[in-house]
Amino acid sequence: MPTKTLHTLWQTMKAAQTSPRLDPQALVETTLARHGLAAPAGLVPDTGSFGRHAPHAPMGKAQKRQRFTCASGARDYVVHAPDAATPPRGLVLMLHGCTQTPEDFATGTGLDALAQAAGLVVVWPAQSRGDNAQSCWNWFSGADQHHGRGEPAILAGLTRQVADQYAVPDDAIFAAGLSAGAAMAVILGRTYPEVFAAVGAHAGLPYGCARGVNEAFAAMAGQGDRFPDGSTGNPDQSVRTIVFHGSADKTVAPTNGMQIYGAALPKAGSVTEVLDEGTANGRGYRRTTALGPEGQGLAEHWLIDGLAHAWSGGNPKGSHTDATGPDASAEMLRFFMAQRDKGGVT
Repeated sequence: MPTKTLHTLWQTMKAAQTSPRLDPQALVETTLARHGLAAPAGLVPDTGSFGRHAPHAPMGKAQKRQRFTCASGARDYVVHAPDAATPPRGLVLMLHGCTQTPEDFATGTGLDALAQAAGLVVVWPAQSRGDNAQSCWNWFSGADQHHGRGEPAILAGLTRQVADQYAVPDDAIFAAGLSAGAAMAVILGRTYPEVFAAVGAHAGLPYGCARGVNEAFAAMAGQGDRFPDGSTGNPDQSVRTIVFHGSADKTVAPTNGMQIYGAALPKAGSVTEVLDEGTANGRGYRRTTALGPEGQGLAEHWLIDGLAHAWSGGNPKGSHTDATGPDASAEMLRFFMAQRDKGGVT
């Protein structure tokens, strides 16, 4: 089935999500039926409504979109750099979800303000409508899951160029995203471990869970099969990963978050898992932390009680956010920088 079909389904899902006059379940089922498919269980979009930190700093005139071009393609992007004379301490590539823009995603996550205080550069790439009708990163396309081509090559090249421009340390470059953006961040961690030291996935999907329309929707419903690892990255090199997922996410099943976490654990060597349960800003959470033999943080998995398909602790002025719950933006930055600054996650 052509990729265009998936664009149509995404468009139907998002239309149902944003209009109170439409019946989401009926629209999804009708569109799938036109293509000879049945809607997977739970495939109805839902929404939530950075909370504890300073409000998002508006994009000023200096934050105009730029253009990156390489042999694999081109994308626009926005850079938010800290106001300091000293070189930045790190860089975070932030990948928006479907129907979002870099500016919208920046508002919803509030990451620019946090990065400003921490001395980090943030890069906000924009998916073009020409490459995906709903502005989704093409995580489900087999052509965009490999080193040296497709969107991974574009995003890695863009990141490397900005990192060189701002003299960012090589071991302090990270990628994170929401939903389709989270799935692409996971792909970047697998295919470009020499560029990205860690990744953050919020409501995302594991590497290699889909290579087409049928597999994409099955994976979103938590019924995906893992395909053989065709990346050219080192399969034995696990990139540090932090995962956030809501227990009430009906768009991307929470089991996907556990699979991302599991895939981030090393294939060999001892791992100690620590369970932490608590409440943050009105929502309960269950955090599992994987520690290496020297106490270094290898991976974290956060399951947020009652959170739907939305950024935890986000700014409601941005789309797909939920102001309650743990502050995913702050926790991701803590996780990213802890290994470099302290030799472990605290």
